[in-house]
Amino acid sequence: MAGKYERTAVGVFELDNECACFVALDAAAKAAAVKIQGVERNRLSAGACVKMRGSVSDVNAAMEAALRAAEPISEIVSHTVIASPTEDTETALAMTIGK
Repeated sequence: MAGKYERTAVGVFELDNECACFVALDAAAKAAAVKIQGVERNRLSAGACVKMRGSVSDVNAAMEAALRAAEPISEIVSHTVIASPTEDTETALAMTIGK
């Protein structure tokens, strides 16, 4: 896992609507050179969490585009960009993929 995304920033956003997550991640991918690492459905609500990877500047640009696209159609539950995830953070991120 670490090798695939080593030395890349991670952007994570959570919306209260899974469909809106796909609209937002599409906007993110079109705005900057990011790879979508995962989309995890929230089992307790209709929402989902998206993880995307790339350079810090690309992840920041993609996050801005994603949130702009999501704002009119969904509640933004949370969002963050981690510029340089530690090895332990990478391990934790990998544990959530596909859950």
